Amino acid sequence: VKKVVVLMEHTAGGKPKLLKACTLPLTGKAVVDVVITELAVFSIDRAQGRMTLVELAPGVTEAEIRDKTEADYETKLALADIAN
Repeated sequence: VKKVVVLMEHTAGGKPKLLKACTLPLTGKAVVDVVITELAVFSIDRAQGRMTLVELAPGVTEAEIRDKTEADYETKLALADIAN
């Protein structure tokens, strides 16, 4: 597989699902390239172990993403996304 994309809900029961460390058994480590939720899109740099916010869903703010994401991430949003 050339690219692994994860489609998931951003939260469960009001709690973040994008965590600093996985609390469940892993099937594979450092294999994901992109995470897409109903709120945002993150690119994953597997070599550096970094997650970058690259797109917001319409009507979603970065502040909302920060509030609903436990994991550390960088932000690389287009100007149009920041204006929302």
